Amino acid sequence: MSQPVLRSPRLQSLLQWLKCWLPALPLLILAYGLLVVPLIALMMQSFLDSDGSFTLDHWRVTFASRMNRQAIVTSLTLSFTSATIALIVGGPVAWLISQMAIAPRSIWLSGFNMATNFSGIGLAFGFVAILGTYGMLTLALRQMGIAFTPPTPGSFWGLAIAYSYLNIPLFVLLTIPGMSSLRHEWWEAAQVSGATRWQFWQQIGVPLLAPFLAAGWMLTFTWSLGLYGLPFALGVGTTPSLSLLSVQLGRGLEASMTGRGEAAVLAIALLLLTGSSLLAYQFLLRRVRRWL
Repeated sequence: MSQPVLRSPRLQSLLQWLKCWLPALPLLILAYGLLVVPLIALMMQSFLDSDGSFTLDHWRVTFASRMNRQAIVTSLTLSFTSATIALIVGGPVAWLISQMAIAPRSIWLSGFNMATNFSGIGLAFGFVAILGTYGMLTLALRQMGIAFTPPTPGSFWGLAIAYSYLNIPLFVLLTIPGMSSLRHEWWEAAQVSGATRWQFWQQIGVPLLAPFLAAGWMLTFTWSLGLYGLPFALGVGTTPSLSLLSVQLGRGLEASMTGRGEAAVLAIALLLLTGSSLLAYQFLLRRVRRWL
C-alpha cells in the first residue's frame, strides 16, 4: 500500500490560497495593468522632468495657476450642489418607488436604469433641445407668456441641471435597497403608541435612513467629480469663465510634454479627492451594515 503524501502546513496554505484565488488571477492581472501601472506612471511623470531627474516644478506650477485652483474649487462646489439636488429630489422618489407594487416598481427602475446610461454628447444635445435658447420647454413657456431665460449650457447652474439628469436616477438606484430596511410594522407600532407621522420620521425614519442617504450622496458626489464628456460637450472647455478639474486635465493632456507633467499632477489631485470620498463612503457603508 502506498503511503499518503504528507504536506507541510505552509504548502497546504499555499495550495489553499491558489485554489481560492487562481480563478481571479486574470482579473487581478488586468486590474494591475489598467490601474496600478498607470498610477505609478502618473506619480513618476509628476515628479520627473524631461531629463528624468527629480523635480517639484510640476506641482509648483500647477497649483500656482489661478485657473487650476479655480477648477478644483468649482469642481468641488458643483459636485456638492449636484449631489445635494440628487439627495433632495431622489430621496423621496426612492421612498415612493420602494412602496410600489412589483410591476410599477420594475417599470420605474427600468426607466431610471436607462437614464443612467445617457451621458456626454447625447445628454448635452438633450439639454440644449429642452432648455436651450430655442428648446422645447423654453419656447413653450414663452408662448404661455412667461418670461423664461434658460441657464447657459456651460454655466454653473446649467451644468448642475444637466448633472441632475444623471445623478438623480443614480441616487435612486443606489438608495432603494436601503429603503426596505424601514419596515411598515414600525409605523404601525408608532401609531399604536400615539406617535404622529412627523414624530415617526423624526425619531425613527430619518435616523435609520440617514446612513443610506449619506452613502448615496457621497457616491454621487464622487461620480460628479470625474465627469468629463458632459461638461466638455456643453462648452466648458471653450469658455474661460468656468473651468473644471476634469476639463483642465484634458487640456493638459492635449498640450505639449510640459503640460503632460501638469496633467499628471491634476490627475493625482483628482484621484486624491475621489479616493477620499470613496473612503468616506466605505465608512458610511460599515455603519449601514449594522442595520441590515
